Formats: sequence, C-alpha cells, structure tokens
Amino acid sequence: MPGIFGSHRATIVSAALALLVAGPALAQKKYDTGVTDTEIRIGQTAPLSGSISAYAVIARTQVAYINKINDEGGINGRKVKYVLYDDAANPAKTVEQVRKLVEGDEVFVVFNPQGTPQNMSIRKYLNDKKVPQMFIGSGGSKFGDPKNFPWTMGWTPPYLTEGAIYARYILQNKPDARIAVLYENNDYGKEMLEGFERGLGSKAASLIVAKEPYDREAPVIDSQIIKLKTSNADVLVDFSTPKFTVQAIKKTKELGWKPLHILSSVSNSIGSVLSVAGLDDSVGIISSGYYKDPADSTFAEDPAMVELNKFVDKYMPGTPKTDLMVNGYNIIQIFVEVLKRCGDDLTRENVMKQASVLKDVELPLFLPGIKVNTSATDYYPIESLQMLRFDGKRWAPFGGVIDGHMEN
Repeated sequence: MPGIFGSHRATIVSAALALLVAGPALAQKKYDTGVTDTEIRIGQTAPLSGSISAYAVIARTQVAYINKINDEGGINGRKVKYVLYDDAANPAKTVEQVRKLVEGDEVFVVFNPQGTPQNMSIRKYLNDKKVPQMFIGSGGSKFGDPKNFPWTMGWTPPYLTEGAIYARYILQNKPDARIAVLYENNDYGKEMLEGFERGLGSKAASLIVAKEPYDREAPVIDSQIIKLKTSNADVLVDFSTPKFTVQAIKKTKELGWKPLHILSSVSNSIGSVLSVAGLDDSVGIISSGYYKDPADSTFAEDPAMVELNKFVDKYMPGTPKTDLMVNGYNIIQIFVEVLKRCGDDLTRENVMKQASVLKDVELPLFLPGIKVNTSATDYYPIESLQMLRFDGKRWAPFGGVIDGHMEN
C-alpha cells in the first residue's frame, strides 16, 4: 500500500513526519482523560438510523479501520477503544450521546460527528469542556473558527466555497441561465445557497428565478420540485441530502423536466444516490469532489483502491464499496496519523496542535491535486475541489482543481 501521503511527491514530507513522530515519543509521557499506557478512547456519534442514515457507512468504515489498526498493534503501542453511538441525525440526541461519551465513557476526543445541526448542538459544550471536536462531518463555515472555538476542526470543504464554485461555473458556461434552487432548510443548505448567491454577485437577483427549501424530516419533496419546474428554469441547483437527491432526480424525470442539474458533493455518491435514482437518469449531472470513487473503473487498478478492497474484504465483508466509504476511510487515516504524531504527549492540547500543522498532505485516495493543509488560523483542512460530470458510469473530471481558500 502507498504511504498515507500517497505518492513519491510527498517523500520529503514523509521524512519530516518521521522526525515529528520520533521527537515526542522520546519525551516524558503526558496524558489527558481517555488515555493510558495501553489505551486511547475515542468517541463518535453518527446517523446509524434516521433521515441521513446513508452516511452510517462512514462511521462503520472508521470502526473497521480501527479494528485493523488494533490488529497491527495499535497506535504507538496503544490499542484504540472506539465508542460509537447513534444520534439518528437528531441534534437533541447528539447532545445526549456526546455528554455520555465525555462524562460517562470519558473519551479523549470526539471524532468526526456527522451533520451540521448535530455539530452545532455540541460545539459550545465540547469547547467549554476543552474536548476536541475533531474532523467533523460538515462543511459549515462555523466549524473553522479557531479564535472562538479552538477545540473544533472541520473536514468537509466549506459549503460557502462549494456554492461559490458552482456559481462561477454557471457564469462562465451559461451566463443567461434561469436558475431554480432546491435546498435543505438548515445551516448546510442555507450556507450552500449563501455561497452560491455570493458567487453570482450582482447577477443573483436576475438569474435565480425560484428557490424552494425543504425540511429534513419531510417524507417527500415532490411539491418543491413541481414548483421549481413551473418557474421555467433551465438550471436546477440542488443542495439536498441523499434521500432527497434521489427523489429530486426521479421527480424531474417523471415531470419530463430536463434542466442542467448541478448537485452538491454531499449527495453525489454513485453507489448510495445515483444508482438508486437511476444511472441513466443521472447522466449529465455536474458536481465536484476530492476523492476517488470505487464505482469508477478508472481506479480499478489504482494501488490505493486495491488496498481499500483488501481492507473491506477482510474487515467489512459483504459491504458495498462506495465513495462514502472512501470518505470515512480518508478521515480515519488522517486522524490516526495525527495521533501517531502526538507520540507519548497524548494531551488534548497536543492533538489539536498536531492537527493544525498539516502541510500538503496527499492521501492515497484523494484525487490528484487535492491536499490537506491546516494552520493555527486555518481549521479548514480541504479547500480545493475538482469539477465532475456524470457520464452514466463514472464522475468524469473536467477543468483543473479549483482552490477556494477560506479566510478566517
């Protein structure tokens, strides 16, 4: 398997990493709650049930990867105890489960909790407790604010950035578009919309002819799609989550509506979304991404994909290989690397420090040109995206990687 940095271009970085790991390991042991000479306790909440349970595979992949790490001897000689609770995508449940993790299980870190509303519900609590809220599953701009919330670090590319990238594409390729926007009525959908409108600038008012929000707990969004169609829009900008993306694709087909469909990366999984909605009906959809998709035959012989397949066959037998799985795999890889860098200084302060000095990290399953970079003032690890177009079988990249660096 390639190293965590994925290519020969990162050899120098890898050598430097070895020195960083070796240094702390020789120092005096320093532990916080959740760490002993033999164990590191990590906590996580995820939507194992509920309206966005499609994302459950992310957490299940991470549990399996930790099992692999433990089989290989753990992290710097310590086994990882991984405590995962279902929050059903309900922020109130997230609060309850995270309190249980911190006060009952006494975990060291709360890792990769999923969802914007869920993470907002626990951000203040975890920061007050000085417990890392690490590499969270949301691109909300509120999760890259080290000045006010130093214990919270995002992972997903910022929604404001992604929304602006789609606006840039429309302005360059379809400047006279009539745009209809479907968005989830929460922080995720509103930030995507805000970034999109910012990207359109002064043309937003004239180009956007209809906007329809929906509630995540709604059973269907048929009425929203019907209203958007009646606007005579020729572009549908879709900031929905997987369950509703499937409905949007199917309903536009049923109505005979054929707009240019631009889809948030949150819901562009071939295995979990497009194959359910219908691959033929998804042809031509435009989105963006930053990691390789197992459903793309282009990557069939890619060494990192071959290694992923071996991992799944051993630790998750029978589980469909999807891009959401790759997402979970990537995040747990970088998190394990951060823990390795901590050596024997396994304090919460040090884990945040090591997470904030990542430089040009290229994970094996990233698309070419995508890198992780953080600093003490930049808690957005991924700020570049590759534009993609679905051809019926795979997401075909076009254009170059777009850097959408967010200022804090």
